[in-house]
Order: sequence, then structure tokens, then C-alpha cells
Amino acid sequence: MSRNSSRCSNSSSSGGDKNDDDVLEGEEPGAVYDGSIVVQSKPFNAITTFLQPPTEGDKADSGSVVSDDVLTDDEKNGGVSPELMVNEVPEFDDDWRSASWKKQKKHVFIMSYAGKPIYTRYGDEDQQAALMGVLQTLVMYFSHMAEPRDTLLCSCAGGHKFVFLGRDPLILVLASHTDASQNQLTMELMYVYYQIISTLTAKRIRNIFEKHKNYDLRRMLSGAERQINNLLDATEHDPCFFLGAVRCLPLELSVRDTIAQAMAQFSKVKDLVFSILIAHNQLVMYIRLKNYALHPIEIHLILNLLVASESLKTSETWTPICLPLFEPNGFVYAHISYLDETCNICLLMITVNENLFHTLSNCRRLIAEKLTHFGCLKAIQGSAKENKSQYKASDVGIPEIHHFLYKTKSASLLTSPMYEAPYSSQSEQDRLLSLYQYVHQRLHNSRLPVRLLFHVGKSEALLGRVTSGFELYIAFTPFVSKGAAVNAMDKLLRWIKKEEDRLFIRNSPTI
Repeated sequence: MSRNSSRCSNSSSSGGDKNDDDVLEGEEPGAVYDGSIVVQSKPFNAITTFLQPPTEGDKADSGSVVSDDVLTDDEKNGGVSPELMVNEVPEFDDDWRSASWKKQKKHVFIMSYAGKPIYTRYGDEDQQAALMGVLQTLVMYFSHMAEPRDTLLCSCAGGHKFVFLGRDPLILVLASHTDASQNQLTMELMYVYYQIISTLTAKRIRNIFEKHKNYDLRRMLSGAERQINNLLDATEHDPCFFLGAVRCLPLELSVRDTIAQAMAQFSKVKDLVFSILIAHNQLVMYIRLKNYALHPIEIHLILNLLVASESLKTSETWTPICLPLFEPNGFVYAHISYLDETCNICLLMITVNENLFHTLSNCRRLIAEKLTHFGCLKAIQGSAKENKSQYKASDVGIPEIHHFLYKTKSASLLTSPMYEAPYSSQSEQDRLLSLYQYVHQRLHNSRLPVRLLFHVGKSEALLGRVTSGFELYIAFTPFVSKGAAVNAMDKLLRWIKKEEDRLFIRNSPTI
């Protein structure tokens, strides 16, 4: 729902009258027992600063996992065969002046600093070359010609918001006709950029354009368009992305502990860094090498790889992958396999050794045998089949609550109930997600951040709460008062605390 339709919006500063301000990271409901499961999601500015255009010193080999100095013949030639230049988007006209193209609420464009088209969300890049040229000119004007020189980040025109992200040698632009904030839209572009780095590595892209500034990168990304498209779809429908969290599969503590023991026992292999079990696109268990952890962004990229690549379900797969916040300049290697016939339970083992396929294949066999023997796979399959892995807002026992999102900061894990009335349709779910994003943007506003925000609209009231230990967003019935909403929030926190062993991964063994 648009913020313009709200009846009132009240906020209070961090000095609220509730004692949950005292909940510190590591003490919140769902906190891990010992150490982080994943790297805590960083503030927006910290993430966007991570991959600034490299200096000359940075361009030297920084000890990447796998050296990537040699260009292939295709990279040296810089040519692209015509059949590889066109993205397959048959449902939309290629002409960017068409009505079907214009009606889309978001467009994403990627081009090189030389203005060479690389990707467009809808249509064909060649048909939109002139448009991309205009966007590239705007970026280059502010960075090279304007006085004083500056970086173009955002421009608003005609009800549209244009967000720019420059990562030399790439320029990414998102045109939006939605209520999403600049920071939220920029984060979507960061995900797209990281997806490209995950496919090619930052060093490889840098080397290509240092030698051929007009190189057409589309051939190198042929086949990756599906992953980028799927990632953009996910950012529009999944709150995990703007919250910087990973969804955890609810599971009984005894089952999760057995899974952890089995994975830890058979993951003690030299050069194995991470071992991850995923079911129904949710995290089940995560084993890691001591002192190493994955960022939520990297786990989202892994989940996106699994969702967008049906071929991975046919057999055990060995594939290189770049983890852009772990090592942006080189590849690690992933052994990917599914442990059930329905291909819903996936085991992914990541190593820095490109010769460990057969060793990890044997580890996979031993882990699968133990999980089968103790009934863990059956427990995961049964809970999903009977929908027990998800819970309803009504299970909490607070009638005023329609839905909620809860993120524990110490582990960057998210839990939320399944959608039910009045959010049964996709349009209603998207509308609720837009409201969550609005409250999130208000709470994290860099100019005027607040800890508690109560927002009332036509169809529901929302309460947003941020402490050093957790973030909580709740959708209530539309006539609930602020006092009743705060009381319901306290009851919800007590329920999450009671169920934390089932809802979250509390203990992740290291190897």
C-alpha cells in the first residue's frame, strides 16, 4: 500500500519505555550459542564501499584462491556471435518504446564504462543501446566533466527513480516506479553486481576491460541471464534480501543436532571450507572452517544458483563459484548433490582444492547414509509434505497479529509465518512486503533513524522495532492501538524465545 494512504504514522526515539532496548546482540531470542553462523550483514554503506573501483595497487594479484590471469581466445578477440547476443525474453517486445516494455515497474540496465550494452531485464540490449548510451553519458559527465566532480547515485523524474551504481568497468542502473527507497534499490543492484562477480570473478572482468575497453561481455555471461533474472524476481518477493538475513527451516532440535553431528563428522577434510545443507530453499545446517563464515549475500547467491539451475538436480555436480565477499578475485569449488528423490534436500560442500571431487563424493555418501539411518531426511521430507516446517501466525496465539518478520542479528537468520488470509494472493503479499520495506526504510533512515515506528494504513497497522540484537516487523489488524501493538510485540518475543531451538540454528559446529 502506498504510504500516502496511511492515516497516521508515529515514531519514538531509542529512549522507549520498553526494556527490549537492553537486548544485546547474542542475547536476543534465536541467538547462537557460540560464535556467528554467518557473517552479520553489514550496514548499507559498509557493503557498498567494499567493492569501490580498485587502485593501481589493488590491481595486483591479491592472493586469490585460483589464479585467473590468462584470457581465453574469446576474451582476446572481443567478438560475439550474433546468436549469443540476444537474451531470450519472448514475452516482451524488444522495442523499448513498446507499451509492454514501458508498463514494467522496474528495469535494470548493465553496460560497460565505454557504453557497451551488457544486460537488460526486459527486451534486447541492442534495441536499447541508445538508451544505455544516454545513461552512460550521465554517469561519465558527473564523474569526469562536472565541477566539482561527483558520483551520480540517484535521479528522480516523472514519477520514476533512477539509481546508479558504478563499479569500474561496469555501470548498473535501475529505473523504478515503486515506493522502494534509494538504498533498497541500490542494494538490488549490488546483488546483481555480486551475481556477475560470482560468475566471472572481479579480477577476470578487470583484466578483460584493461586490454579491450570495448569488449562485449555478453558472451562471457551467456547462460547467466537466467540467474540474474531469477535473482531480481527474488528481491521483489523475498524480505530476506532487504533485511540481509537467511531463512532457516524450522526443525526439531534433536533432528537438527543429529544432522550437525553427521555433517561435522564427515566434513573433516583438508581444504574443505563450508558444508551446507539446504531444504526447500531454506538453511537446515551450516558447517564451517574455524574463523571463516559466509555473508548472507553469498548464501543468497548459492540459493539462487540452485533455484535457477535445474541441471544440478540430475547428478552430483562439480562447479567453480566465486564468493564475492569471501574472495572476489578467484574461484572456489562446490560439490553439489541432492539427497532425496524429489530433489528438495541439497548438500553443498565448498573447497579451495579443485581436485577433491571424489573425496567429497565419498563424504556425501557417508553423510547421506547417516542421515537416512537416523531418519533425518525422512523428518525433513515429512515436515515439508505435511507443511509442518512452516507455521501460521495463529499458532502464536495473539489474535491481533496477521504476520511478522523476525531477524536475529547475531546469526543473520530470519523467521516468519506462512502467508494466510488476508495475504493469500500474490498481490496482497507484495503489498505487505512494500509496507515492510517502507517501515524498514524509516527505521534505518541515515538522517533520522528511529528504534520504534508505528504506522497505520487502510488495511493494517504495522509496528517496526530495531535493537542491537534483533529486528522485528509486525502486521496487525487495522484498528489496533499503539499500546496494544507494543504489548502484543512483547508477547511475540516471548513466544519466539520459547520456540528458538526449533526456529533457528543455535549451534553450528566448526571443522
